[in-house]
Order: sequence, then structure tokens, then C-alpha cells
Amino acid sequence: MSWSCPGNSELIGTAPSWQPKYLKTRLLTINVASIIFNCTVIFTRLATRDLHKPISILFCNLAVSDLFTSFSGFWISMLFITNPDITIFGSQVMLAPYSLYITSILSTIYNLMSIGVERYLAVAKSMRTRFRVGRSHSMVVVFISWVLAFFLGCLPLMGWNCLQAERSISVLYSPFCIDYLVFITLPNVVLAFLVPLFTYLRIIIILRKRKLRMQACGQATSTYKSAETQVARTSISIWLLALVSYSPFLAGVIFDATNQRCHIDLYPGVYIFRNCTAMLVTITCLGNPLLYTLRLKELGTKLKTLRCLSANRVRACAIESI
Repeated sequence: MSWSCPGNSELIGTAPSWQPKYLKTRLLTINVASIIFNCTVIFTRLATRDLHKPISILFCNLAVSDLFTSFSGFWISMLFITNPDITIFGSQVMLAPYSLYITSILSTIYNLMSIGVERYLAVAKSMRTRFRVGRSHSMVVVFISWVLAFFLGCLPLMGWNCLQAERSISVLYSPFCIDYLVFITLPNVVLAFLVPLFTYLRIIIILRKRKLRMQACGQATSTYKSAETQVARTSISIWLLALVSYSPFLAGVIFDATNQRCHIDLYPGVYIFRNCTAMLVTITCLGNPLLYTLRLKELGTKLKTLRCLSANRVRACAIESI
């Protein structure tokens, strides 16, 4: 990039007086709702000791990732409301929340891919593979995904930022560098689209083959038919949610990489778009618990179980005291 803009210090305070704070207020509300939902998932999984299954570990870790994404989004929103200039023109203050935000999103993407692969292996194990996913495998996957997410997300804190180099600075996510955003966004978003699409399509194909085999043998196929329908609905919802949530973010990074104008020239329209993309990412964090873990009947049953456990403990304590 060969163009040059005035320094950030010269631009601070020159933005128009109108600020799209109402978007950030709505984003705060969605973030709070997402935090509540994901805390509910974590609480119910831990309190009911439902972590003996490999998939439960991945579900709980997904809730933790979404919780961090919502928390960092809440942090960025508060910074925007209190001091909009630093979220537009960039500042040292923005490195930590943006890095946590990127780290959490990467961890969420890796978790979604891990869940898709685990479900595929669970369905396909009796056909072509004898590999069985165990609890230790899930723990290793969780550890590797967080290490990779932290390493990639914290690269700006390690020095890959544009606080000094103004020429390659991102317009949407200052003080990140454009080459860093392209390096992080393009491969991970593509993986977020392709891996779940492949795994869930394979699951549907496997279930259909089993159903056809059962029909050829003259056996009942209602179980496989209902499972195929449920998986198809869930996988389509998951894929569409990822598509709607991450495509605008990817489009923003591509626009950022091809843009040749300064921050002030793009204000406020492009920054409204940036806030909308953040809202869509937060909606993903709100939708993941509903798609993966929070079934209302199951949640009610677990909460009743917790209530019964606490009541039994109270009775036991009362008997001991007597």
C-alpha cells in the first residue's frame, strides 16, 4: 500500500459528532444474553458431571469459547461507548480486547470443526473405521485448539501490529495490520465453512446408506429416517449460522485489504458495517448453545436434577445436625 493518511493523533476528535452508539447498545444486550446462555451451559455441564462423554467436553469448551467472545465483544463495546475515537483510529488500548476477541473466535471455529469431526467418527466408526474417540482425545483436542488460538490471536501483542507503521494499518480494526488480518481470517473462515459442510454431509450420506440397506433387508427404517431428518436440519442450521455470521467479517477484511482511503473518509458507514459484523458474530455465540446443548426439555430436566440434589443435601445436613 503506497497511500498515506494523517497520523492517528491528528485525526482523533475530527470524526463527525454523530456516533452509531445505538448499535453498540444492542450489541451489549446481545453480549449479555450470550454470556448468560453460555454460563448456563457451563454450569449445567459441570454441576451434573456431564463431562464423561467426549462430545460433552467439546460442547462445554464451545460454551467457554463463546463466553470469551461475548465478554471481549462487551469490552470492545464499552470502549466504543466511552471513547469512540480509539476504536476508529486505533490505540494501544485496543490491542488486548481485539486479541482476546480474535483468540475466542478462533477457538470457537476450531471447536465447531472438532464437533463435526467427532460426530462423523461416531457415526462412521461401525462402517469403515475402528477408531473410537475417547475422553482423552477430546481433552487433547481442546488443549491444542486453545494453544493454537492463543498463539495466533496474541501475535499482535507479540509485535505484529501497526502502532508505528501507518502504511499497512487496518482501517476497520486499527491498530491491527492488514496482512495479519488476511493471514488469520481467510484460511480459518474457509475451514469454518468447509469442514462442517463435509462432515455433516458425510453423516447424512452414511445414515441414508444404512436406511437403504435396512429397507433392502425388509427391516424398519423409522429410526434412521428420523435421525437423518434431525441431522439434516441441525447441520443446515449450523452451516447457515456460520455463513451468515462470518461472511460479513470476511468481506470486511477483503474490503480492508483493497481499500485505499483513510479512516475519516469512510466514517460512519463502514464502521456501522463493522459493528453489524460484530453483532452477527455475537449472535453465533448466542445461537451455538441453542443448536448444540440447550434443549429446553433437557435443560429443564437437568435443572430439576440440580434442585433435587440440593434438596437432598439440605435434608442430609439437617439429619446430621439432629
